[in-house]
Amino acid sequence: MARLKKTVAMVGMMGAGKTAVGTALATALGVPFVDSDEEIVRAASRSIAEIFERDGEPFFRARETEVLARLLRGPACILSTGGGAYLSETNRQLISDTGVAVWLRADVDLLWSRVRHKTTRPLLRTANPRETLRALYEARVPSYAKADLTVDSSPDLSIEDMATQVIQALRTRPDVLEGEAL
Repeated sequence: MARLKKTVAMVGMMGAGKTAVGTALATALGVPFVDSDEEIVRAASRSIAEIFERDGEPFFRARETEVLARLLRGPACILSTGGGAYLSETNRQLISDTGVAVWLRADVDLLWSRVRHKTTRPLLRTANPRETLRALYEARVPSYAKADLTVDSSPDLSIEDMATQVIQALRTRPDVLEGEAL
């Protein structure tokens, strides 16, 4: 059985599969799955959209860093981060110091096909949400490219296939994963 030595932080755009692939990955490795956005919602007793609306993005980002720091101090797990979390140098450093970042890289067309019908994306509540997504993508890629590992998404890969791809990437890091995964 494989043993996860460090928390694996899933990073990337909304719709990249951080939650779905992260959940499958956690199951395959027999470790907890934690979603930083869900932890923020639980702590604030409000949805992310409500936090953005009432307190603004800077307030949300500060809470996000606090939650990430707490989760990274805990037992090794698979951690799904919000799409903007890895843009922060502080958050990148927190993840780098205690875990490993895995960028689920997906192109804009694939991301759009996954998020276009969702109403839970406050950053896409614009007149042209696809163009907003494209602009966010272009702005964020340089930060995501700093991740320790990159795994490419494809429309023909199932969630389980993606989890297997991530495990293969993690095997290149003996400081993160040792032994054989399921």
